[in-house]
Amino acid sequence: MNASTQAQARPELTIKRVLDAPRELVYACWTQEEHMKNWFFPKGFTVPHSQADVRPGGSYRSCLRAPDGTDHWVGGVYRELTPPEKIVFTHAWQDEAGNSEHETVVTITLEPVEDGKTRLTFHQAFFLSDASRDGHAEGWNESLDGLETYLESGRAA
Repeated sequence: MNASTQAQARPELTIKRVLDAPRELVYACWTQEEHMKNWFFPKGFTVPHSQADVRPGGSYRSCLRAPDGTDHWVGGVYRELTPPEKIVFTHAWQDEAGNSEHETVVTITLEPVEDGKTRLTFHQAFFLSDASRDGHAEGWNESLDGLETYLESGRAA
């Protein structure tokens, strides 16, 4: 197997959604804590700790508490912020002390579409296994469901 075939075989995740909100607001929901605290977690999870320095080179770290009380720490670094079009950051599960496991890169692109809506494309790569990708797909889809609900509620305006 050559290098390009190996790269193609590495699992990655792409999720596309059209959101009923202008892209400036969707971008703000990804980058401003007052918005993120309302949706940026899977269904049933809470966020007892979150800190973010949202700028290129800035880091973030959050504790996601599962419905069973288990804490899951995640952190990373913002690599690119191009308002209101693109957000790129690393994503790694961590232990409580901040030691990271395997790191992936998340890229969010936002395109305006008709009627003031936004096409969101979420891409995360590369995963160590299909199972890891599939678990992330479930969590991110639940989070994006939360984003849609938050935007539809009018609280994000």
